[in-house]
Amino acid sequence: MRVVFAGTPEAAVPSLRALLASRHEVVGVLTRPDARAGRGRALRPSPVRGVAEQAGLPVLTPDTLRGDEMADRLREWGPDACAVVAYGLLVPPHLLALPAHGWVNLHFSLLPAWRGAAPVQHAVRAGDDITGAVTFRLEQGLDTGPVLGRLTEPIRPEDTSGALLDRLALAGADLLVATMDGLEQGMLVPEPQPADGVSLAPKLGVDDARVDWARPSYAVDRLVRACTPAPGAWTTWRGERLKLGPVRPTPAPSDRELAPGELLAGRQDVLVGTGGGAVRLDRVQPHGRREMAAADWARGVRPGTGERFDG
Repeated sequence: MRVVFAGTPEAAVPSLRALLASRHEVVGVLTRPDARAGRGRALRPSPVRGVAEQAGLPVLTPDTLRGDEMADRLREWGPDACAVVAYGLLVPPHLLALPAHGWVNLHFSLLPAWRGAAPVQHAVRAGDDITGAVTFRLEQGLDTGPVLGRLTEPIRPEDTSGALLDRLALAGADLLVATMDGLEQGMLVPEPQPADGVSLAPKLGVDDARVDWARPSYAVDRLVRACTPAPGAWTTWRGERLKLGPVRPTPAPSDRELAPGELLAGRQDVLVGTGGGAVRLDRVQPHGRREMAAADWARGVRPGTGERFDG
């Protein structure tokens, strides 16, 4: 089939590479415009744009898909289907109807669970044991279209959102190609999503990533892993923001009860009290400085007895 690919971040790259290696012909790529990133805030192309240009594909970076110009360009490319992976723009109705096989979205959850922009982060934060990836036909509702294919993936106790998304992106790439194969062969029967089990996964912002030390240790652990690497879990120490790497729930010391947010720094580790149990800090990053081992940081700041994170 002739396929137009729409995607933007690193998680979409395995799918584009898989389609390029398949029997299908990628005839054009849509991706978000270049964005500023890094310390110098220089404009950088999206990961998908980099791969597409290396492959010699025509690339468009529109700010919106509304208007007749995009419809004209799609007609020129003449796709049989459009593949979408974390693109970042809504597809208007007049474009959805253009390809014969529609727009096929690869979504990183077991729909109808976790519809929205951050399904992996919400699955980790909720403590789900199983997640997966789904291909479905785009329609106007938020991730509501009929399902074409799915796979499951266990969530490991140590999984951050970044690590889990890496696995799903690779496995999902094969699922997307298999879905395109099935559509071409007329082998797939779209299945409507069930009405039960719907949950939403809106994008997590910086405020969502602030640790509430009054929560139990397991909830702190899930939040930190869910927000790693983005937007990055954080707390405040002596009035300044401190970014937190993964933490590990651990029994509180038998000879001392730690209040929520209270630190206990030893030679090799740093424990923090929560609303139920304690967590062991692994890595931290003070504001404006490099990431470092929590024990090294504690040796520098020398927390006093009973001193706490501010929240």
